[in-house]
Amino acid sequence: MTPYRVLIADDHPLGRKAIRSLLDEDDWFDTVGEASGGVEAVALCGNLQPDLVLMDINMPDISGLEATRRIKQTYPHIRVVMLTVSDHVADLFTAIQFGAQGYLLKNMDPDDWMQYLHALLDDNSEVSRQMADKLFQHFRGGANPVSSEPDAAVLTPRERELVACVAAGETNRQIAERLVIAENTVKNHIKNILDKLSLENRVQLTAYAVRQGLTHIGHKRAEK
Repeated sequence: MTPYRVLIADDHPLGRKAIRSLLDEDDWFDTVGEASGGVEAVALCGNLQPDLVLMDINMPDISGLEATRRIKQTYPHIRVVMLTVSDHVADLFTAIQFGAQGYLLKNMDPDDWMQYLHALLDDNSEVSRQMADKLFQHFRGGANPVSSEPDAAVLTPRERELVACVAAGETNRQIAERLVIAENTVKNHIKNILDKLSLENRVQLTAYAVRQGLTHIGHKRAEK
């Protein structure tokens, strides 16, 4: 397979070196550039056209969140995964709003990093239970729902069940096994759901599930 082209954006040289070393051990990835600031990251996306940007939230010029917003606005096909030492829910929510495909903690186990990136690039990205819980806390704390988003009533009962499974952090394979359908059928269902709701990825779908109160559908079944 052709390796995914990766841009690493982190203001710490040692941090960039550590990430590059990790990616260099995996044939899936080809690190094509490094940026030490948000402005540089946006510029390099135009020059290098990477498939994936690993974006540190804290940057010396503009934040990684703002850089992500600019990248997704101009290059919507580029996937962005946020990197941070903190799992602060406000940053997580803002990253989702700006179009980030994922959110990785720098202190995570390297194997977990790579499994997450593989799943994301294979369109089978897992959304952790912890992420869904943090989103739930955010909205329970008084955050306003997105007024223009479609109501959950536009989804069929099967689609609502699929949304809940995604929000629970299940992979396509796990969902297929639960619902006794083919994995490709799951992928098609999720693609249709994203199109119907005008969402870009599973992280945004999880946020939608929390806002619409769909996160508990099927959870008891998942625990059996």
